[in-house]
Amino acid sequence: MLHSAPMYQAFRPGLPNPTRADAEVAFPVQQAMPVPYVEPEDISEMVVFLASDASRYVTGMQMRVDAGGYLRWYDYHI
Repeated sequence: MLHSAPMYQAFRPGLPNPTRADAEVAFPVQQAMPVPYVEPEDISEMVVFLASDASRYVTGMQMRVDAGGYLRWYDYHI
């Protein structure tokens, strides 16, 4: 999803035909961690963990693999 022409356009709407290099400039703004985007290996590591015995007591929760992207934009109110 991330590496496609429509996504490049979403990240760089002011450019007529943005490339991946054009869009990558905007990617780190979305993350709380200093990475431009989550790698496929990061997702597969979570899948391996969930399929392993190490996750036998993990139930009913969301596990985000988003480099802190959710935390960056979540509006905390107590």
